Amino acid sequence: MHTQSILVTGGHGQLATALSNHDGVVRVGRPDFDFDRPDTIDAVIRAHNPSVVVNAAAWTAVDAAETDVEGAQRANHTGPARMAAVCRELGIPLIHVSTDYVFSGNKGSPYVETDPVDPRSIYGRTKAEGEQAVLLAQPDSIILRTAWVYSPYNRNFVRTMVDAATKRPTLRVVSDQIGNPTSADALADVIMHIIRQIRDTGWKAEYAGIYHATGQGQASWYELACTAVNAAASHGNPQPVMEAITTADWPTPARRPPDARLDCTRLQQVFGCAPGPWEPEVKRVVEKLLSQPA
Repeated sequence: MHTQSILVTGGHGQLATALSNHDGVVRVGRPDFDFDRPDTIDAVIRAHNPSVVVNAAAWTAVDAAETDVEGAQRANHTGPARMAAVCRELGIPLIHVSTDYVFSGNKGSPYVETDPVDPRSIYGRTKAEGEQAVLLAQPDSIILRTAWVYSPYNRNFVRTMVDAATKRPTLRVVSDQIGNPTSADALADVIMHIIRQIRDTGWKAEYAGIYHATGQGQASWYELACTAVNAAASHGNPQPVMEAITTADWPTPARRPPDARLDCTRLQQVFGCAPGPWEPEVKRVVEKLLSQPA
């Protein structure tokens, strides 16, 4: 008999932290649970024997993945596949978090779940491979692709911009990449909604598969930065000059998708939920960031 707990991997990452604000969540992370030590995967899941596992652990250092392919592979593909196999053996549904980087970003309109993946970075490739490996190892899995996650916790783009605004008179931000900014708290709410539905109805075969789960509305990194910095300025923070630049002005080891917007219709149809609009969430997160003790 499974316990009623929800086991969340990812330690003190943004999503794991957001999920830990909900009842019944048990968070695990390194060194106790570590994709680099595969035996810990089995041991932790068996010890907790939860009703659901949420895998919020991943290699998210996009540029570093270009030079540590094996590390990214373990965290994003082979580790999650092993976790899925253990979940299947124990009869535990798995919610696995993935990314918009599985796409090239060249479609020109929001991606739906059935669009073919075409990753352009090692990070994106290992995440795409991980999705398929998870679904193969545990068919009772839900893959949630999300994007541009920000929160009051841990390191993220919104927090970086708010901090940078206090130190620099000008901020240069890329304006030719667009996507769907997503609040970790809003994503956590969606995951909890899905888990409640699974508990209410029991697992249904139609729940399985890939879904897109991002904040509603689109933005460029520049627009997201401006929203965050302006929100902070309304609370008395400095207002730097914001300068829009191109991807070419800010070269990085890994290629980013220029337009990886995701369509969340399927999530709405199956589970009746999706993260809300991104702008009010950014303002709420900035307010929370500024109210935290330094």
